[in-house]
Parts: sequence; structure tokens; C-alpha cells
Amino acid sequence: MELIVYNKAGEDTGKKIELNEEIFGIEPNDHAIYLDVKQFMANNRQGTHKTKERNEIAGSTKKIKRQKGTGGARAGSIKSPLFPGGGRVFGPQPKVYNFKLNKKVKQLARKSALAYKARENSIIVVEDFNLEMPKTQEFNQLRSNLKINDKKSLFVIPVSDKNLYLSSRNIQNTKISTATDINTYDILNSNTVVMLESSVGIIENAFKI
Repeated sequence: MELIVYNKAGEDTGKKIELNEEIFGIEPNDHAIYLDVKQFMANNRQGTHKTKERNEIAGSTKKIKRQKGTGGARAGSIKSPLFPGGGRVFGPQPKVYNFKLNKKVKQLARKSALAYKARENSIIVVEDFNLEMPKTQEFNQLRSNLKINDKKSLFVIPVSDKNLYLSSRNIQNTKISTATDINTYDILNSNTVVMLESSVGIIENAFKI
């Protein structure tokens, strides 16, 4: 599969780049995608939810009324879950949601996500560029030139670029990721994947087993 390489102005440079069919042309595996996205979202959960049980409530342990003769149910402590301010029965406790996933399954999931984007013609390749200084206006102009202003986009860059990151962090629906750090969730969560030219080769090398 061949894609046109554009420049920062959104113009055709006359160059074309060949996408590896073993990555961008495979038959997507939906179950692998499901597992990888599930792991990604589980790993992002804090798991710090917590309620206090009756042994953790601050309060008197004095018997609040006599055992018999009141006409009501017996009660031994104000910390009982039956009273306002009492402990909660079987409430949520801190939990780790992380789980392990086979490396090859994760790799297949990312390949499948990229294959879906390739099928939808949602991948744009831009020749390598650098920003001399952080400038949101310049980055916005780039998005405008590529006609993706109204689309959720993922920019895949070859190496970490502080100026590019600072230029884009205040723009909604835009995410920057290095070629070695892209994940299935971010790929599928974007309408358009914009790759710098040298990122394509890095991605292809990363998927070699």
C-alpha cells in the first residue's frame, strides 16, 4: 500500500512511501484488540475506592439502649451499619485491576488497529519537520493544512520532541506519541493518524519479532 508524503503546508511532495503489508495489510483480529484495550483501560484505573466498615468508624462502643423492653430491635453500637454514620457492609475496597497480556497478543492488536486505519484511508504521512520553538499557532496551522482541524488526531513522531508536545498540549482532540509508544487504544480513539515519514520505518522495525 502506497501513501503520498505531504509537507507541512499540506502539499504533495512528489514522494510516496510503501506501507508494510505484514503490518498495515493484515486481517484485523478483533479479539486481540478487545483484550489490549481492556488491559489499557484496566491499567489506568486507580483502584483507590474505599468505604469504612464498622470497625473503622470513630464512635462510642457503649450499648445505646437496653436489650429488651423498648419495643424495637436490639442494638449494641452506634457504629452499626443500620444507623446513619455507621459502617458500610461489604463496601468497595482498594483493588489492583492490572492484568498481564501476552506480548504477541498486544503486538497483533496494534497491527490490527493500524490495519483498520489503513483500510479507512485514515493515515496521513508528513515529511519530517521540527519546530524551532513551542508555538500553538504554528501547530494549528499544520492541522489546518492537513484538513484535520475538526478530527480527533494522533500524531506519531519518531522521537520525543518537547517543542511539538508543548505546541499541541492545549489543543483538544490531539495527541502526540512516539512511534515506539503507540498503543491500540490511542490508534482506535483517533479519526486520523498522522505519521512523520521516519516514524513509519520505526514502527515497522518495532513489530519485527
